[in-house]
Amino acid sequence: MPAAASAPVPPPPAASQSASPLRVAIISESFLPQVNGVTNSVCRVAEHLASRGHQALILAPGTGPARYAGFPVVRLPGVPLPFYRGFTGGLPSRRLVTAALRAFGPDVLHLASPALLGHTAVDIARRWALPTVAVYQTDLPGFTARYGLPAGDLLWPFLRRVHSAVDRTLVPSSATLRELADQDFPRLSLWQRGVDTTRFDPRHRDAALRRRLAPNGEVIVGYVGRLARDKRVDLLAHVAKLRGVRVVVVGDGPDRARLRRRLPGAVFLGQRTGEELSRLYASFDVFVHTGADETFCQAVQEALASGVPVVAPASGGPLDLVVPERNGLLYAPNSVRELRLATGRLVHNAALRERLAAEARSTVEGRTWEVIGDQLLEHYRAVIAPTGAPPLETATASNARGGGAPLGPGLLTRR
Repeated sequence: MPAAASAPVPPPPAASQSASPLRVAIISESFLPQVNGVTNSVCRVAEHLASRGHQALILAPGTGPARYAGFPVVRLPGVPLPFYRGFTGGLPSRRLVTAALRAFGPDVLHLASPALLGHTAVDIARRWALPTVAVYQTDLPGFTARYGLPAGDLLWPFLRRVHSAVDRTLVPSSATLRELADQDFPRLSLWQRGVDTTRFDPRHRDAALRRRLAPNGEVIVGYVGRLARDKRVDLLAHVAKLRGVRVVVVGDGPDRARLRRRLPGAVFLGQRTGEELSRLYASFDVFVHTGADETFCQAVQEALASGVPVVAPASGGPLDLVVPERNGLLYAPNSVRELRLATGRLVHNAALRERLAAEARSTVEGRTWEVIGDQLLEHYRAVIAPTGAPPLETATASNARGGGAPLGPGLLTRR
């Protein structure tokens, strides 16, 4: 667990395929059958652990599959969120978590977007001196503000207390790293997300599918993600008014009925997965993301891998993914005018659209889940057996707070 001294955080050791297998306990505030960024990340982590010969145990709230990637899933008590239909939040379950961890005997604890359930696990880990890595993935303060809930101001102290008790907090984007540094979170490290460049590939573009979606040859502007108030999908109503556009919405969530009323001319396809999702992404002409509170935004990365130019807010995770005039365009968050202008440029300028599409895939090709998964294993080993070596210098407190060179895969060294 974290030392009291103010020594620098050590960097991860070099990756080693021959290193001894690890036993990793993953405690997630969300898991299948719920589909969201936290669930998707946990699934990819579990798959990578299995592929590398490690052992894992997943603990998550609610009902669902009892195994994933060959690993057991322990189901814990949860409660449906009244303001978010279909989402079950984890409850503190000290007795069940303690029993499961004791029986499994982990080398390291992985907390996926810790909240109430993660807080319980952190307390257990501290008592046992169990090395712990937390993945900060959900902007809970921004989420509560978007839903008009009164707890937003209380969440920062709570989250800071949870993350101060772990050995390392991994954050998905440089914008999130700066935000947490400003909130005095210690021991931060940048750990981004991978993308399946086989599943998401321009070769999946489907002419027949495009004819069904846009029978009059419209430019297809697509969105993929949860249909929830915090995603601001309602802003697509302004995009739908552009001449020659067909808006296609892929995903589901509590806001679907309202959005169908706001976007009467859009095609709503519900949740799609697998090869069907691959074909949809690659068949878009432009991908638009509207939510301004993303810590990463995996959908943007999947669109880019599919060879589709992206329009996204200039905030949060998209700042690390969208390179203006190379693979997409950025607009001021929540600005209807800038969203329409940016999307309109791509819709009505085929040459620009094709140039950005040609560049899109190359900007994310190196971000495979294999590479990202091995980086995570290095973080695990670093907190299990700290080396005491000097930290990497690619992410410092000063540039995390704004300015300076772009952040690399190094560590924020403030304690």
